[in-house]
Amino acid sequence: MKIGLFAINYGTCGDPSAAVQVAQAAEAAGLAVKGVNKSEGASASAGIGGMVLATSHGFRGSYLTSRHSLAMSAIAGEGTAMERDYDFSSALHAADLDPAEQIGRSAGERAVARLNPRKVATKRVPVVFDRRIAGGLIGHLAGAINGAAVARKTSFLRDKLGERLFKPGIRIIDDPLRKRGQRSRPFDGEGVKARTQAIVDDGVLKTWLLDSATARELNLATTGHAQRGVSSAPSPGPTNLHIEAGPRSPDELIADISDGFYVTELIGMGVNPVTGDYSRGASGFWIENGRRTYPVSEVTIAGNLITIFGALEPANDLEFRYGTNAPTVRIEGLTVAGR
Repeated sequence: MKIGLFAINYGTCGDPSAAVQVAQAAEAAGLAVKGVNKSEGASASAGIGGMVLATSHGFRGSYLTSRHSLAMSAIAGEGTAMERDYDFSSALHAADLDPAEQIGRSAGERAVARLNPRKVATKRVPVVFDRRIAGGLIGHLAGAINGAAVARKTSFLRDKLGERLFKPGIRIIDDPLRKRGQRSRPFDGEGVKARTQAIVDDGVLKTWLLDSATARELNLATTGHAQRGVSSAPSPGPTNLHIEAGPRSPDELIADISDGFYVTELIGMGVNPVTGDYSRGASGFWIENGRRTYPVSEVTIAGNLITIFGALEPANDLEFRYGTNAPTVRIEGLTVAGR
């Protein structure tokens, strides 16, 4: 397929002075939190962009999208005992952004909560991923089922199509048609009509993410997942990806954990895409007798993504805030390496 025309623009929109005021309000709210003594800054932005696509197969299509964001980063503590954290909100419509005061206050409270972290001994325990970072696990799945990786045989899931990866009942959905979704679009980068698909259904891997080229390499049909930039060739990738919520609340998810780790931040890129081996630096809070207690830092969590997927249990607190979304999730039996 030849591309006849492709154009994209992403520029500024909205009132710059209003953006400055919103950012200042977020920063002020963060600095007002007791224990916060510095700001790493706050930002607000707005933009609008779009795509026009015409192909030699006769396809003609276009769409526009807007984007707004607001972020604040706060620092608590003094000297070598300082800790930082952040909060942000991103949405297609400004009305869907979290209030600036909420963003700043949340960033400040998160930073203060991390003060005086402890080390923990190396042990194998249940690990709970906060929903702010749990989507990263689903992102690793998306990378492993990308048609390019499967065709090159560089994916640890290359022979798992049609097999059970997750617990029964778990569904992972790719939905390019979700209203106000961060990656919503009416067609993909090759003009294929967008459609909602279950990537994982009842725990079973149902499809790869394919564009036309990778589909041909695998003797399959495109799944409408082509993505492209102004000067790049199409390549497959997800749109609005999420794992459906489970029946239990986050508190219920940790209620029976006598000794465990609640992760709020991950560091580094320690994932082997060929083997699925997983090792990430992490910080968060230790779980004792069913509740979060003291902050923990400078630890590593390790396992294998096949095992992680098979042991994953989602909570009921799913929110659609990012391109890839997940509720809080619990994983049984990961190694937490500390002192």
